Amino acid sequence: MSLVVYERVGHEGCRPSPFSWRVRYALAHKKLAAEFRPARFTDVKTIRNLSGQKFVPILLDGETVVYDSWNIATYLEDRFPDHPSLFGGLAGRGVTRLVNHWADTTLHSPLRLLLFPDFIQCICPEDRDYFVRSREQEYGMTVEQVRREGATWRTEFEVACRPLEELLGQQEFIGGYAARYADYIVFSHFLRASLCGRRDVISPNSAIAFWQSRMISLFGGRLTESFVHAVVDRTAVGYPSALTSQSLTEATNDRDVQRGDCTRQCRTIGA
Repeated sequence: MSLVVYERVGHEGCRPSPFSWRVRYALAHKKLAAEFRPARFTDVKTIRNLSGQKFVPILLDGETVVYDSWNIATYLEDRFPDHPSLFGGLAGRGVTRLVNHWADTTLHSPLRLLLFPDFIQCICPEDRDYFVRSREQEYGMTVEQVRREGATWRTEFEVACRPLEELLGQQEFIGGYAARYADYIVFSHFLRASLCGRRDVISPNSAIAFWQSRMISLFGGRLTESFVHAVVDRTAVGYPSALTSQSLTEATNDRDVQRGDCTRQCRTIGA
């Protein structure tokens, strides 16, 4: 049976959900093919009819319906045990669950507020009123109030990134020598920032930036290419230029040169 994934779709076909992107990376990691079907923010009824709740991503595997990115990842791991492991064993699964909680709370909370005013442009125009109204109610602030507190959200985000920066200064991936699902979880949030045209959320010479370059090149750059084509060109509305394949390649090459012997040092230290 073929796998089907329902994922969030935004303006001009962009995929704005970090939770959907980590499912895409999980499928690529396990070398599994899937059909992707778009769901808008206002397609609540369709999603609820499929899964009994209102959030995406949703995975369909025959008669089996799985929702929530973490549940989908563990389902794929158990359903296809002969394919490459997302976690590296039960102990790795337990540690990755901690990363999942940390990324979706400590890391994501200030980042989503920092991105909120820009992220609106990623939403389909007909969905924006619903999105803004629901988020303003959730945050207890208007868009402009959130924007004015940008320096606060940035400081909180930088503090949240400190343990990640420390870790990635000692090893190439969160998963050690190679990327695993923990890397896809965290990377998905940085992809969201890039989608908003906010490439300034991390320092270009940081360990996180070098790791992000390595993540970009995974799977031959195939997933990043699909992300690039999903990014909305915001230059006409005053946004920084969207990511391009060339800029991603140049950034990766520049950072690899700057890294020097870091790779060999990381392998000496061990994961």
